[in-house]
Order: sequence, then C-alpha cells, then structure tokens
Amino acid sequence: MNRQASGGASTTAGASPAGTVEEGTDGARAAPVPQLRRTLGRADLRAVPQARKELRELLRHWGEPGRSEIAELLTSELVTNAIVHTDDEAVLTAAVGPRGLRVEVRDFVARRPRVRAPKADDGTHGRGLVLVESLADAWGVRPHAVGKSVWFELDADAA
Repeated sequence: MNRQASGGASTTAGASPAGTVEEGTDGARAAPVPQLRRTLGRADLRAVPQARKELRELLRHWGEPGRSEIAELLTSELVTNAIVHTDDEAVLTAAVGPRGLRVEVRDFVARRPRVRAPKADDGTHGRGLVLVESLADAWGVRPHAVGKSVWFELDADAA
C-alpha cells in the first residue's frame, strides 16, 4: 500500500491514497541520521550494483522476508535515474529507524521526475518510478535550493 505524507513533511504514519509528496524546504522534519551515505559519480553506472551491495549489507537483519530485496530494487531505480537523467553527481543516503527504512537520492538538477506509463517498445526504459510508486509504502520528491531528492520509505513489517 502506498502512503502520502501530508502538509509538506513526510511521515510513515497513517494511510492515504497513492501518489507522490513534495516536501517543503522549511526544515519542519529532522532527517534521520544516515546509516549509508554514498556519493554517486557522474555518469558512473558501476555505482548501481555497488549501491545495492552496500544497502544489502545495511539491511542484512532488517525487515520481513523480501523487504530488503524490494529496497534494493527501488534503490537501483532511484540511483539509475539520477545517473542517467542528470549530468552531475548524486548522493545516496539510507537510514533504518524504528518505523522502517528511508532511502533518498539527491541530485543537483531541478527538473522533477515524472511517472509515465511504459510503452511496449521502450524495452526496460520508463518503468523505474512505476515500480517505486507500486512497491514503496511512501515516496516523493523534496526540492532543494539546488536540485531535489527523490525518496521512498518501506515499513519493516509490511507484507
């Protein structure tokens, strides 16, 4: 089930219809302390499997069966999008807290990502955000003075 955060700050409490959330830049919510932080090199697709490996290690004892695999898949999608659709570095952070996992990929391009229906002739392109929207418990985009962060959250015990 997807959830939206309300009122400009993200949260994992309460359910609401699926969709994205834009977080405000007013600092209303303190970010969790990152337990994984990795700079992703410009156009470096080798960062995708490395990010998966590092996240897998972080989540070795986390969540119900299958949750860490979903987290790896969604992280791969966000990392790949940042590398492919921007021409700059990006930063991956992941934090495990009492409510679950939050993964965020920050890039330095203001252009917002769009969820688009994949076309049959697109091969594997155009499915990343559809997967995030379908599998994450919550997700969204947070603007920054320069660039944005695309994030998702997973509850540890969700089925």
